[in-house]
Amino acid sequence: MNRILPHNHSRDSLINKINESMPTTDDFYIVAELFKLLSDASRLNIFWTLCHVEECVINLAAMLDMTSPALSHHLKILKVNKLITSRREGKEVYYKAGDSEQVKVLHMFVEKIMEISCPERTKASCVESTSEEKLSEQEKTIYEVHKYLANNLDKRITIEELAKKFLINTTTLKDTFKAVYGCSIAAHIKEHRMEKAAELLAETKYSVDSISKMVGYATQSKFTVVFNEFYKMAPSEYRRKHTEL
Repeated sequence: MNRILPHNHSRDSLINKINESMPTTDDFYIVAELFKLLSDASRLNIFWTLCHVEECVINLAAMLDMTSPALSHHLKILKVNKLITSRREGKEVYYKAGDSEQVKVLHMFVEKIMEISCPERTKASCVESTSEEKLSEQEKTIYEVHKYLANNLDKRITIEELAKKFLINTTTLKDTFKAVYGCSIAAHIKEHRMEKAAELLAETKYSVDSISKMVGYATQSKFTVVFNEFYKMAPSEYRRKHTEL
């Protein structure tokens, strides 16, 4: 549609061309909503990271210095909008950026803006996983311990049982685990259990009692106390607030 503008600057043909090719308001709204998704610095950091590596919530939280609940909130938003995907391996859920053209273009855009806006930033090489050759034998064992615990969240496993299974003394096990993951085994696995429970509450119809047993709690009452301490709300309230539409 040709428009007659208030001021005539002898550019009618150009203005008419622009008008003919101009996207609709709805088109701009869709793009604006996409940019709005990445307007949060933490969410943008998560998106950028997942463009380079596939990782679980606990490790991502440690990498980005975020709490698991806060990270899970952003992951859900990114996943609902198809900017990231997830897969399950045993009882562990891993996240990575989607493989769509939209995601690839967004990633390139972010990288280019970083390059222009932050020239002092040294480009870090992005490695998908820690090199096995650079890990000590103890660290390798700790990663195996972590994997074993994450795949057996429904079981209560003692330090002594782990030490016996992985042929490592209890003191070395506890010290090395804390050095690698930044907290004790008990605290780390508690966080895993709560993150898993939150996922089950939001994405399944299992009862709270069933979920409590699936994440290693003998009674629903004990599970509810710990969940409340972790998320500042009861499991039933969390389910109401986070159930996907």
